[in-house]
Amino acid sequence: MKKNIGIWIDTRQAIIIKLSANNHKVKVIKSNIETRERIDGESKKFGRFGGQYMTYEKNKLNRKNEQTNQFIKNLFKEVKSCDALVLFGPSKMKNIFEKELLKNMQLKNKLNGVYNSKLLTENQMVAWVKDFYSSNKS
Repeated sequence: MKKNIGIWIDTRQAIIIKLSANNHKVKVIKSNIETRERIDGESKKFGRFGGQYMTYEKNKLNRKNEQTNQFIKNLFKEVKSCDALVLFGPSKMKNIFEKELLKNMQLKNKLNGVYNSKLLTENQMVAWVKDFYSSNKS
């Protein structure tokens, strides 16, 4: 039996729905991406050496990129043995993950599509994935 996977993904988490035979498994992976982080001393925009201005934007961006890369690596571990894959969700994280999938030679042919979706309950996500693979029999 084929191992089909559907991933509902946003910036906070990815919900992986694995379909095989007549059953399904659901796994939640947290992203640990800090979207609104405050660093101590951040509100003070000047240094103690006079008129120097200090910003933490580059540090924040580097930290966010590293957390995003770690999240994508964790997702790759989950999908490496699948036969087919579909991504759906509300945020741009699905597009970032799609670009990384297309760079991977083993997984790029397994991607069946990327779709916009609103916030769904777990049962609605499972039903969406089952309906997607039943209507796209391959």
